Amino acid sequence: MEWTAVPVPVRRLCRRLWAAGKEACPVGGCVRDSLLGRRPGDWDVATSALPEEVMALFRRTVPTGIRHGTVTVLFGPMAIEVTTFRREEGYADGRHPDAVRFDAGLTEDLARRDFTVNAMALAPSGEIVDPFGGRADLAAGVIRCVGEPERRFAEDALRMLRGVRFAAQLGFTMEERTRQAMADNAQRVEAVSRERIRTEMEKTLLSPRPEKVGEMIDLGLLDHLYSWDKGVDLRPLRQVPAVREERWRRFCTLTGFPIAALPVERKLRRAVEHPEAVALERLALTGGELRALGVKGKDIGAVRRRLAAHILDHPEDNERRRLLTLWRQWQEE
Repeated sequence: MEWTAVPVPVRRLCRRLWAAGKEACPVGGCVRDSLLGRRPGDWDVATSALPEEVMALFRRTVPTGIRHGTVTVLFGPMAIEVTTFRREEGYADGRHPDAVRFDAGLTEDLARRDFTVNAMALAPSGEIVDPFGGRADLAAGVIRCVGEPERRFAEDALRMLRGVRFAAQLGFTMEERTRQAMADNAQRVEAVSRERIRTEMEKTLLSPRPEKVGEMIDLGLLDHLYSWDKGVDLRPLRQVPAVREERWRRFCTLTGFPIAALPVERKLRRAVEHPEAVALERLALTGGELRALGVKGKDIGAVRRRLAAHILDHPEDNERRRLLTLWRQWQEE
């Protein structure tokens, strides 16, 4: 991986930290995605500089997680999360460290991360710092915990959902010890907020492999939400456009899951619970157009409802010409 692949604002930010005598390097998902040839969504930088030193070096900063060492630096057009190398101690709530110490080096900082593919950094020399075999796991297509899986999941139960989501997004498989530890620690997910659970489920549903959300179910990670039938075939989700309302609706239809068990906005809940009404609103053929074609009175509503029911199963048909063809075929029945 070359530094030329790093966005200019991130390079300039690191150079300023280096000039101040501090270590700084891109770390985590941005390194992983770059090595895979994917465009990173975010760039995170780890540094030896303390949060107050970061804020002193840059004019526009936001103390987004200063207790845990994170400062967001607004640099040019980018918002870059800059986090001080740290150690974490105690996880009484199963989600967050009880104490954070800023006396670590880069290797110790990488050691606290969740999965090997997320525990890599780009050194100033252009070399990849990879103390836990992340590059080998990238090549093998494997999601593996850094260190002992039991410990990683006891620290933060959200990591189990994230692991499944990474597998879905990247097309990877779960390393066996990591997978077994998920099953053994599944009850810990009860400590995760339902908002975070919804986010991880949704990212999985919108991935190229939405059926992987079934792994969350089969591993027992979602048992506190619903009495699931394990082993449900969720492969039909791939046939549904990667639109959140449509993927959620199909998921709920296949599993029986009540969307109201998660905190979702009214629009999404309505789309899942009353898809026929939403389909009617989105129908590409209006009542006025049907009236102009000679359809009268109550028949207009009947035709539109039938067309709406059709596009629930065949969303690709929601195009005016195709809907007119269907209507004419029904007239000939």
